[in-house]
Amino acid sequence: MTLTSAADPQPQASEAPLTLVSHHLCPYVQRAAIALTEKGVAFQRRTIDLADKPLWFQAISPLGKVPLLIVRRSEADDAVVFESAVICEYLEETQTGVALHPLDPLVKARHRGWIEFGSSILSDLWGFETAKDAATFETKQQALRKKFAVVETELGAGPWFAGDAFSLVDATFAPIFRYFDVFDTIADTGIFADIPKVRAWRSALAERPSVRAAVAPDYGERLRAFLVHHDAWLLTLAS
Repeated sequence: MTLTSAADPQPQASEAPLTLVSHHLCPYVQRAAIALTEKGVAFQRRTIDLADKPLWFQAISPLGKVPLLIVRRSEADDAVVFESAVICEYLEETQTGVALHPLDPLVKARHRGWIEFGSSILSDLWGFETAKDAATFETKQQALRKKFAVVETELGAGPWFAGDAFSLVDATFAPIFRYFDVFDTIADTGIFADIPKVRAWRSALAERPSVRAAVAPDYGERLRAFLVHHDAWLLTLAS
């Protein structure tokens, strides 16, 4: 398919055959960016405003969401892969480099389950960061504590989810922990107080180059602006 039109031209593609269509704050975009970097794959990023979606994006995104991975097959032929989990699986199947999924089918299936568990945490995080009253905030806070306590029971000696091997589960949880890097500058949420293995995992992920490179330097400022825009209850807890 062609992705350009006279009415709404898409910027010219670079030499890289893969383009990751992104949003500044999207944790699902970060998953894909981390996976691409860990695989050593050259790619370009195209960041859009989801509040003002360009026409070319609307034409190629079935769900109207990011990330999208645009795969350039020829000068006149681009294919689009959507949904972060599918993008990451596609990269595993098509790109060389370090494997981000275990080879054992049962272990791989369990990793996929934990990736879905991470997505459920992101759903609670949305309610947590957009809560406008104490009751909603505390409900989501307790939900997050319970889920991270479950993760604590699954972790071993680290430093990564599966020990020495960095995996797509790590790519899933790194953007989750990044939220709290900003939240912690506002108030102590207490969510990680009694889960030392999760805290150690979070610290290790924060230093991983692929994780650090998955967002722009102004990520924290943008997330704070998001909280202000949504009149987040979290801001009332600032000391």
